[in-house]
Amino acid sequence: MKPVLAVSMGDPAGIGPEVLLSAAARPGVARACSLVVYGDTAVLAEARRALGMSASAATAITRVEEVTALRLRGQLPRPSARTGEAAFCYLDAAARAVQLGQHDALVTAPINKQWLNRAGHRYDGHTGYLSQLAGKPATMMLVGRRLRVVLATTHVALCEVPGALDEGALVDKALTSSEHLRRFHGLDRPRMAVAALNPHGGEGGLFGDEENRVIAPAVRRMRRRGVDAIGPLPADTLFAQAAKGNYDVVLCMYHDQALIPLKLLDFGGAVNISMGLPFLRTSPDHGTAYDLAGSGKADAGSMAGAMLMAARMLKSARRKG
Repeated sequence: MKPVLAVSMGDPAGIGPEVLLSAAARPGVARACSLVVYGDTAVLAEARRALGMSASAATAITRVEEVTALRLRGQLPRPSARTGEAAFCYLDAAARAVQLGQHDALVTAPINKQWLNRAGHRYDGHTGYLSQLAGKPATMMLVGRRLRVVLATTHVALCEVPGALDEGALVDKALTSSEHLRRFHGLDRPRMAVAALNPHGGEGGLFGDEENRVIAPAVRRMRRRGVDAIGPLPADTLFAQAAKGNYDVVLCMYHDQALIPLKLLDFGGAVNISMGLPFLRTSPDHGTAYDLAGSGKADAGSMAGAMLMAARMLKSARRKG
């Protein structure tokens, strides 16, 4: 039986409704899963108009759970605290339904962190909210065709990253990643490369001591706990080796260290996965792209990838028993 995925529509002022509909109309998605959308039927109707898609078009969507009823004036709403509140409501309703076991996994369309916070929801994005809901910290992994990356820190200022690195937290993220890759990606012994923070791996402390003080001890503990980890490795050469397939995943120290190489290799095609939660969650690797909303031109590849990735991970977990 096909898995049933709950899909949060995302910011109604962004491209989420359009990429959701476009992805759901792809035959491969319809073969792999069924979708229950948490959103707003009026916004979805406007998105269909922008795409030139008829209401009777074949789709993987089996039903829409109406969470809001925004008043539209012949076009998508403009970004505001109102749309930030709506996006949060879609996410909250879909996530709680998955948490209750009503659906097999959660897929989330993009939200905007600025408008989410202006609406009064003080989270750094989907991951922060889902961690609070589940009562367990989520670890972010992004998966492309040639690279998997895990983030040690996420949405923090670059100047705060060194102080945010913690030996125990790095070990926990490595363990979570290895278990996730075994269970959901069919890798019996995932090979993990751990990136250095500083240029040239710190050059023995010349350019910073985080490698010697935090990262290297964490790698030793990872190995003692059964993780096939190596590092810290200089980031300027590490990703070329990972892209060749020499490593299954790279544990990165900060947001752009991970996402620049990933998006360079697979922009618009990578998928964001929240690991460590009691349910599966995937999302596309892009944002709300307000400038494209309503144009019908947004690329749905990453959204389709998020749906297909969730279906594949569920299949792998069922095989594992």
